[in-house]
Amino acid sequence: MPDPVKNLCFSFALLIAATATPSLQAANPADTGKIVRQAFEAADDGFDMAKTQNFYSGWVSEAIFEPLLSYDYLSRPARLIPLAAEAMPEISDQGKVFVFKIKPGIFFSPDPAFKDKKHELTAQDYVYTFKRLLDPVNRSPNASFIEGKIVGLDDVAAKAKKTGKFDYDAPVAGLKAVDKYTLRVELKATDYNFLYVVAYGGFGAVAREVIEAYGDQTGLHPVGTGPYMVEKYMPRSKILLTANPEYRGYTWDFKSTGSARDEEIVKQMKGKKMPQVGKVDISIIEEEQSRWLAFQDKQLDIDKLPQSAATAALDGVALKPELKAQGIKMDRVTDAGIVFTIFNMRDPVVGGYTKEKIALRRAVGMAYSYEDEITQMRLGQAVRSEMIIPKDVVGYDPAYRSSLAYDIRLANKLLDHFGYKRGPDGYRNNPDGSPLTLKKTVEPAAIYKVQSEIYKRGLDRIGIRIEFPVSNFADNLKAASACKLNMWGGAWNADFPDGENFLQLLYGPKAGAGNHACYESPAYDALFRKAVSLPLGEERNKVYAQMNRQVEADTPWIVHTSRIRSWLYRPWIVGYKKHPILHSDWAFIDVEKH
Repeated sequence: MPDPVKNLCFSFALLIAATATPSLQAANPADTGKIVRQAFEAADDGFDMAKTQNFYSGWVSEAIFEPLLSYDYLSRPARLIPLAAEAMPEISDQGKVFVFKIKPGIFFSPDPAFKDKKHELTAQDYVYTFKRLLDPVNRSPNASFIEGKIVGLDDVAAKAKKTGKFDYDAPVAGLKAVDKYTLRVELKATDYNFLYVVAYGGFGAVAREVIEAYGDQTGLHPVGTGPYMVEKYMPRSKILLTANPEYRGYTWDFKSTGSARDEEIVKQMKGKKMPQVGKVDISIIEEEQSRWLAFQDKQLDIDKLPQSAATAALDGVALKPELKAQGIKMDRVTDAGIVFTIFNMRDPVVGGYTKEKIALRRAVGMAYSYEDEITQMRLGQAVRSEMIIPKDVVGYDPAYRSSLAYDIRLANKLLDHFGYKRGPDGYRNNPDGSPLTLKKTVEPAAIYKVQSEIYKRGLDRIGIRIEFPVSNFADNLKAASACKLNMWGGAWNADFPDGENFLQLLYGPKAGAGNHACYESPAYDALFRKAVSLPLGEERNKVYAQMNRQVEADTPWIVHTSRIRSWLYRPWIVGYKKHPILHSDWAFIDVEKH
């Protein structure tokens, strides 16, 4: 039997030995004349990462807030490096105690909350940031990253639930600012993914003065120590970032992986004082065609090729000559993520754990053509996902095959067996004879109209009515978090490269706080707790596979595809390489005169 402590310490030792962090500069060297223009395909939800897991909120927040650790820009697979920390932490007590030394001289961006004083980043800021995630008033979807893990922290949270007020001054044995620049974290048990957790954007340091000054409006007034700050914010329309004048800067010195593309990037970027980009202009353009036209019109410098434009822009997996002639380049990657359909397990129509409700959900899954999604909705820019964990994430099994395959005949037999009888119009009713209609909420983008057609075709063949209410992503996310939607389409990209990051989305205690299916299964939850107690390796991966089977048995989700992203960028964008975990790459690239 492998020794979990030795395995953990060996893994941490590899991380520390491989670490190389960019050197510091005196001040932010960004040139405000260098602007990157980009578009998001859906709206953010503000920038208070204690209160949201919105993908676009996280994307922007990565440029504003700094966790203790981050990822090397070029390394694949993703590799941890220090960010606000001077080095990787000292680890002791069988991998349960972590001591981080914070770099002196890191300052928050200027803000009225500091009353004309400069606020230097200290260990106490991280103590406060960690505590906020367990403050019940925040209902943080990120709470599970540390819930039940840090010695003494849950006791303060439990008291807050009783009194209605979190005591931020209460000492916590496992979360201490030993001195101004030293943070000590003590876990109740070994957590093999803790360093990945610390690198997650939700643990980017915030200042107590800012949170207390803005209260519920904190998400509109993000203040961090990162390379950028918000200059202008028009919710659901425009985000303009500008260089944080207090940012310390660094020298670009990432190492090539040996690929020709990496060699080119290193040649272009090595030794530059960073960041170079002074402003980031982000537009919210939900409609694919509008976004593609904006890129073609040179209104955008970087954009993800819309799936609807794939046939017009690509010859197989290569750019067409007319785009190459413009100097446009492409970085084509398969997401470390998955796309799925969510059933609300508390919904009276599709929810519940009885055999007939499970049969209904499974039949819906068997009536959906994944091949049609890939060819018609994704236009070939996706691959079938057999399990919840995607490729290039620890726990992925290339031999795993889902039991939920496209099978109209079996779906009909399943519904017949469990009493969903057809009426005179050919559509089925519930086993009690009441009308049966599903409602899958969608966003307004054209691709979701295509997906709705795929769903309707399949469900017509098994006699199930379905409607498709349309609303924007931010509102849908709020409704799903409140367990109010019937069905919804979800997607998740890795926050850290381990299967736990995906499987936690269905963990029962997170129902209504990140678990949008509001799925509560004692069997699944027991497997989850078992998995996270095991060291990285085959035994843990086997439990991950069992969890996948449990989800297929209950069907709170239908897992669809992993998307292939073709990131296009103009010839004046230098040093661009899409990272599998980090999304905010503006501080790593340059803009040439054009």
